[in-house]
Amino acid sequence: MEDSDTAKEAGPAVDADLAKDIMARQFHPSLFRSEAWVGYNFADLEIHIKESTDLYGAVLWPSALVLCQFLDTHRNEYSLTDKNIIELGAGTGLVTIVSSLLGAKVTSTDLPDLLGNLQYNVSRNTKGHCKYIPVVTELTWGQELEQRFPRAIHSFDYILAADVVYSHPYLEELLDTFDHLCQDNTQILWAMRFRLDPENSFVERFRKRFNLELLYNLPSLSIKLYRGWRKDQRTASHSGEAAA
Repeated sequence: MEDSDTAKEAGPAVDADLAKDIMARQFHPSLFRSEAWVGYNFADLEIHIKESTDLYGAVLWPSALVLCQFLDTHRNEYSLTDKNIIELGAGTGLVTIVSSLLGAKVTSTDLPDLLGNLQYNVSRNTKGHCKYIPVVTELTWGQELEQRFPRAIHSFDYILAADVVYSHPYLEELLDTFDHLCQDNTQILWAMRFRLDPENSFVERFRKRFNLELLYNLPSLSIKLYRGWRKDQRTASHSGEAAA
């Protein structure tokens, strides 16, 4: 598998069509309602997401749409049915919700201040629709990782992350969190909006510990979607099982 950003560069027409399809998954209610929400169509369901402009992490960013669209349209290659998944920086919860609707056992994590809105969105959109009830819990990157998620008993098939890399001072802690949670058969699906350094240099730092495959490149949205796995791991297949 190529460890290259040029592996799957999309041409302008493909990029435009794919970006259009992704953004078309979002809609706004046609009538004024007492509670403000934004709608999304994924996993054969209409999903309503409440945002909070008071908290940066409680706003839904386009990288989450890219990751959700990929999961929704690649159900065969990346089946989430009965898979054990953890989402980092879950924010408003859309990726957690879509993953749960697609059959996964999801642990949804973020900072304490964001958990109330996250739990609300997850509960309202998954209740009665999912095989497994998603678990919403606190996780501060780089802190108490072994205490909260002991490697001996916590094994994740996928780590999902959307727009967790931006200009914040916790990039090394984020990298340590990926490293702790990613075991031999774990795959990382990570959507990132490219802005300016220093966050862009995170990709090179990531490559020192993990193999990296480009799945989507969307210049019109300034977003790339990657698949990662441990350097010392045998190349994983799309189904999440190690190659023989």
